[in-house]
Formats: sequence, C-alpha cells, structure tokens
Amino acid sequence: MQLKRLFSTQSVKGTKNYLNSQKKYEIIRTILYFAISISLFLAGYIQTKQRANLLSIVAVLGCLPASKSAVGAIMFLRFHSCSKTAVAEIEPYAQGLSCLYDMVFTSYKRNYVIGHMAVCGNTVCGYAEGDRAFQENEFYKHILDILKMDGHKNVTVKIFKDLSKYTERLDQMKGLEPDAATTQAVISTLKSVAL
Repeated sequence: MQLKRLFSTQSVKGTKNYLNSQKKYEIIRTILYFAISISLFLAGYIQTKQRANLLSIVAVLGCLPASKSAVGAIMFLRFHSCSKTAVAEIEPYAQGLSCLYDMVFTSYKRNYVIGHMAVCGNTVCGYAEGDRAFQENEFYKHILDILKMDGHKNVTVKIFKDLSKYTERLDQMKGLEPDAATTQAVISTLKSVAL
C-alpha cells in the first residue's frame, strides 16, 4: 500500500500541478533505481569478497536506467507548476474550454514554460507566469512549425504575460465556435511535444 501511494505522485501531462508532482515522481524513481544498483553491487561483494563478479556487472548496467532517470529528474527540477493564486484566478474564466496546465516546450535555443493554455478549435492562448523575458516571436515560430508539421492549418497562438489580459481573452474564447475534433487534435500535438 505504501509503495502504491509513493508512485501515485505521477500525474497526467497537462493537468494541474503536473510539474511539481512529476518532479517528486522522478526523484523517487531515481533514488529507487540507484538503490537497486547499489544493493546488487553490495550483495555481490558480500557474497564473493571481490568487486569483479556477475552482480557487479548487473549493478553497473543498472546504472544506465538510473542515470537516465536522474536526467529526467534534473529536467523537472528546473520548472515549477502554475501558482495556486493564478490557477484560482484563471479557473472561473476557463470553464467550458479545453485547458492544459504546466506545459514546457523545448527548442534548440530555449525552454518555454506556459503555466496554463486554453484551446478552442484552431485558437490557442496561454499564460506564461513570471517569465517577463518570454520570447514570444521565437515561441510562435517554434510551436506553429510543430503544429504545421502535424497537419494543423490556420492555428492562431497567443501567449500572455499579463494575467488580467489572459482572463479577458479566455472570456472571449468562450464565444468561439468550438470544433471538438480540431481541439482534441491540437491538444494531442501540444502534449506530444511538451516535457
């Protein structure tokens, strides 16, 4: 039961508090993987009284997934979920819209952290919380290229740094004609390229 609760910290991409819960999951998984490798090495050493044994080889090979998991943990440690105050302010305006939380998009030049995104048909808008240096034009080019490669045409993307302007835009998006198929397709593409 304890182990089940321990691993229930992993959440689904695009949900509230995803980055913070995924961070915990990645750290726990990394510690567990390294603990297994260390225990295998120690068991082999205790049994044979020498480092060169079969369990040592298995322990070294076990360090590969542990190291990969450590890289994932380091990636998630760099980012934070959308603040509770921002979420509380956004939610009344976002009701009825398809929303994504805690999206991190990576490009060759930089990472783009979007705390909240709303999608309605081929219209996407998002809120970049606390990132005053957010490079909007670079992000638009990056994400629109990805959406075009996945077959989405005429998608408009707008990222806001001001929460009041973002909530105002969410209110306007409620008046758009929702196309459920297009909305879900755009959401799938966004989730597939996010961290």
